[in-house]
Amino acid sequence: MNSVFNWPGHGIIALGARLYLGVVFIMASIHKILDPGSFAVDVATYEILPQQLINLMAICLPYVEIIAGILLVLGVKSRAGAWLVAGMMIMFMVALAIALYNGLDMSCGCFASSTITEGDEISSKTILRDSGWLFLAVYVLVFDLKPIGLVTVFQNFIKDKV
Repeated sequence: MNSVFNWPGHGIIALGARLYLGVVFIMASIHKILDPGSFAVDVATYEILPQQLINLMAICLPYVEIIAGILLVLGVKSRAGAWLVAGMMIMFMVALAIALYNGLDMSCGCFASSTITEGDEISSKTILRDSGWLFLAVYVLVFDLKPIGLVTVFQNFIKDKV
């Protein structure tokens, strides 16, 4: 008897989840990499990290995001990429919950700098959105047993031609 884990449709759904998450995290990292100073202000606004760690977080986190996104899009080490995304989502959700609890009126900082606040304010909807992304990352971890990715497609294409 086949279990729910062996359903062949998981590969296609996981591919969609991986591509979506990968693009989201690549896009989220771009403004942070291009303007780490603005992102440092966003990080500081959460009032969670000690002053000494804010710049380190603002410089390192975007590269973790882009690496996770690339791994997911390419289908190479996609479980590692999904673990990174799941860990970041938990960290982001905790930071958002603390900021909301403290009554901070601020921009999320996810896709734009703190100077662009309209439409990017933190709220329970931000946590709900992040919960959806966490769910997708966990889906990839649990059900994407044989990842389909760009590298796999390229390798199969080369095998067919040789």
